[in-house]
Amino acid sequence: QVQLTQTGGGLVQPGGSLRLSCTASGRPLNPLDTNLMGWFRQAPGRNREFVSAITRTDGLTSYSDAVKGRFTLSRDNAKYTVYLQMDNLKFEDTAVYFCVAGNNGNWRFPSTYESWGQGTQVTVSS
Repeated sequence: QVQLTQTGGGLVQPGGSLRLSCTASGRPLNPLDTNLMGWFRQAPGRNREFVSAITRTDGLTSYSDAVKGRFTLSRDNAKYTVYLQMDNLKFEDTAVYFCVAGNNGNWRFPSTYESWGQGTQVTVSS
């Protein structure tokens, strides 16, 4: 089973930046279980929504329309780590962010991902 450890997050003013990191571990860790890694988020009173994902083999990325052009997802396969750089943050980005990992499937469906991180609070406030 893959464990996902998240770091980063916190409080930032509108227009500011934050970076989230997520590292996969396990004994043993099968690289196939991290073919897809990415992030979902959930704001109070709202459903969990897709933010971004990246493939292990070729680094292809996908972003939700809400964050496209402001967020950048990257990964370091040697470290089994993904990084979500969040720039020009808006009030509506406030949510708990969850790191996810999975093998294959529709990137935007939560059911694609077998492993979930513990969640990290991101608050955008003036």
